[in-house]
Amino acid sequence: MSKTAISWQVVAQEGEARVGLLQTRRALIETPVFMPVGTAGTVKGTRFEALEAPELDARIILGNTYHLWLRPGVDVIRACGGLHRFIGWERALLTDSGGFQVWSLGALRKLREEGVEFRSHVDGSARFLSPEVSMEVQAALGSDIVMAFDECAPGEAAHEVARASMELTARWAARSRARFDELQREGADTGRTPEHHLSVNGEQALFGIVQGAAHADLRLESLARTVEIGFAGYAIGGLSVGEEKPVMYDTIELLAPRMPKERPRYLMGVGTPEDLLAGVARGVDMFDCVLPTRDGRNGRAYTSLGPVNIKNTRWTTDTCPLDEECACSVCRRHTRAYLRHLYNAGEMLASILLTHHNLAFFLDTMRRVRQAIRSGNFARFQREFIERYNSGVG
Repeated sequence: MSKTAISWQVVAQEGEARVGLLQTRRALIETPVFMPVGTAGTVKGTRFEALEAPELDARIILGNTYHLWLRPGVDVIRACGGLHRFIGWERALLTDSGGFQVWSLGALRKLREEGVEFRSHVDGSARFLSPEVSMEVQAALGSDIVMAFDECAPGEAAHEVARASMELTARWAARSRARFDELQREGADTGRTPEHHLSVNGEQALFGIVQGAAHADLRLESLARTVEIGFAGYAIGGLSVGEEKPVMYDTIELLAPRMPKERPRYLMGVGTPEDLLAGVARGVDMFDCVLPTRDGRNGRAYTSLGPVNIKNTRWTTDTCPLDEECACSVCRRHTRAYLRHLYNAGEMLASILLTHHNLAFFLDTMRRVRQAIRSGNFARFQREFIERYNSGVG
């Protein structure tokens, strides 16, 4: 049997929810998995030692192609031996394509068939990003999982706008596939690893992205066209970009069970704890979101009884931990009163501690999800988790 860039195996299932083992060239990852976001080569507010320690044990994190391309630049990262060596992370890395960041520029970009023209937010220089450029940048980064370059339509985009965007994404997916394969043959991948006894060949894996906004017919067409090209995994993009929550859930429910069962399924940029469980229930295997780190820096903590705004005066003398049920090092040592004091005093430790707790909460929730699926208790787990989460702290 020939080796592939990743291997994937479903080991337990309850309804559409499934537990899998994803082997990349650098890590064995249990899914469903939440992937912390490391935009500029760092998961903000935490050290890699903390991410690697048993308390968090993050097997895979994200890097952002757009931001790393602009700063420090491909030449710097290539000269330093690729992104893994540059940042000192030895576990798996997934890089996005830059498509979402370019979409978020709105009127500041010029979109055409060849790619996207825009000005760098770093130095104002003129830039051009295309499927080929995105693949070349991600080869230089040496990430273990590469995302195809896509065009994202707003969630509430009209049908004709969403169709044009979806068709462009399909054409860009084919170009991404072609250039990606060329780069692998050319040896441009800086993260290539020697073949070991594992079932992988040491190459990068390329995932395709399904678009189509909130239009079911476009989503299904996009899925069919993306599968026809052929990818190592498949992602649902273009959600959590302004559409109503039920629309997002309906789109996931439409797509995930129809995605290839023998490939991992990735829901991009989503979500809250409720969103993660909703995605798992509908058959999604991989998630990423900036919420645990971004909200941690802004004084918001996630707990089993719902979010806590540590800035509130009600916590001034509260000697309880953030979450009575959380076993993370922050909850074992510190009180809400102390964390509120740190935040109001402008101490950077507040962001570090809140970020650590949030990551622990998200990653532990996914561990509990996997155990519930293995035990055949996921439906009950989801119901009880949501009831408690929406009950409110105190």
